[in-house]
Amino acid sequence: MTRVYVPATIEILHELVTESKFDPMSRTAFAVTATLREAYSSGDDEELAEVAMGEAARASLRLIAGRLSEGGDGIRFRRVVVAADVDDVTPRPDLDDAVVRLPGPVTLSQVASVHVDLAEAEPDIERAVAAIDEADLGDPDAEFVLGDAEDHVLAWYATQEISFLLELL
Repeated sequence: MTRVYVPATIEILHELVTESKFDPMSRTAFAVTATLREAYSSGDDEELAEVAMGEAARASLRLIAGRLSEGGDGIRFRRVVVAADVDDVTPRPDLDDAVVRLPGPVTLSQVASVHVDLAEAEPDIERAVAAIDEADLGDPDAEFVLGDAEDHVLAWYATQEISFLLELL
């Protein structure tokens, strides 16, 4: 069993609650992999898990940007990361040190917790969504904008709290 960090959006959380599962884009998630451990000369599993979660949170920005480019209505500018325990993940070091491929959809029973930005992060997340492509291409100003967004700590929610969280949004 591997703890994975799956990038998501508020809309994906709705799907998780209503369908009791969701199929992550390209079945991509992030985890503490052997390659990630090798990339860091120090750091325990907890610190490496924070790195993997940070990568998932950045990927959540890309999901929000994709939804925005599709003209989605009512977009919530909050990063979402779903932490789940999954069997049979496949490391993808060809993509990045922490990337893994999931064997199938993530079910509600596999979810350990959900991590979501608080309301005060929304302006920074919105700016980061607009800058994510430029940051990926190495623009230092865009990286600074992403840094502002990544300074916000994701709030932790237990699985049984997801429905209540969605009602409050």
